[in-house]
Amino acid sequence: MKTLKLTVSLVLFTVVSTIALSQNPVLKVWPTGVPGSVKSDSWTEKATETNGVVSRYEKVTDPTITVFLPTAEKATGTAVLICPGGGYGVLAFDHEGYALIMKDKSVGPLQDAQEALRIIRRNREHYKINPDKIGVIGFSAGGHLASTLSTHYAEKVYEVKDTISARPDFSLLIYPVITFDASFTHAGSRKNLIGDNPSQATIDHFSNELQVNAKTPPAFLVHSSDDKAVPVKNSLVYYENLVKNNVTAEMHIFQKGGHGYGLSVGKGTQSAWPGLCIKWLNEIFKSCFFSAALNYFLSGSLR
Repeated sequence: MKTLKLTVSLVLFTVVSTIALSQNPVLKVWPTGVPGSVKSDSWTEKATETNGVVSRYEKVTDPTITVFLPTAEKATGTAVLICPGGGYGVLAFDHEGYALIMKDKSVGPLQDAQEALRIIRRNREHYKINPDKIGVIGFSAGGHLASTLSTHYAEKVYEVKDTISARPDFSLLIYPVITFDASFTHAGSRKNLIGDNPSQATIDHFSNELQVNAKTPPAFLVHSSDDKAVPVKNSLVYYENLVKNNVTAEMHIFQKGGHGYGLSVGKGTQSAWPGLCIKWLNEIFKSCFFSAALNYFLSGSLR
């Protein structure tokens, strides 16, 4: 039986200040075809535009990485892989950062994310990237994928052609789905990824708070107490297990904000998170380049 696999578009966001969108390189994640995919003529990609700009993608059959490059004087060698939200069903591309028929839908997003991270490292010389300063950011269900990559980066989900690591050096998790525990998960994300009746082993495998260990990358988490879509407990349990494993972590819980606010430019106290993120990155890397590095991102590129 053909099964629906809901992958996530993967965007390489190198540190930028200004960019020319027409010049952004686009790299195919799987130039020779997606591992484990099943051909279907009835399955076609759909893009939704809002005010002339693509805001959502559905039914993507050919995942890509869009490269946003800094000007030469602003380049710092740091890269961030962006995983937008959308409940593993659509991609909220406008303010947070492509679905495909698969033999095993649950491994699709992870294999895409692993390969995207490896592509960034393989192209480190071409794009002048420091291979030790490559992170991942994820929003909502994209936060589940980012935390899955952070805890399952060494899991073999496809045949890798080299020894390049898929481990991110840091993760930024914004109102993330973390767990698939039915009592506090986002039900839609869980159903879309692992189905209606998953085994307990599968639930635990994709509950990323249970997969944290001492080698999990440092993490910065953002959530709001009044989030009705993804309970704040998702961030709390991930942070708790990072601390238990002596992994560098910082978490900011805001009183209000709800869910899906992206950068929240000009809104409530939750709008402080991008600046706090920059300060955290500067602290863990003992440098000040992130102020320039994330200038484009934090000025509203994903609003």
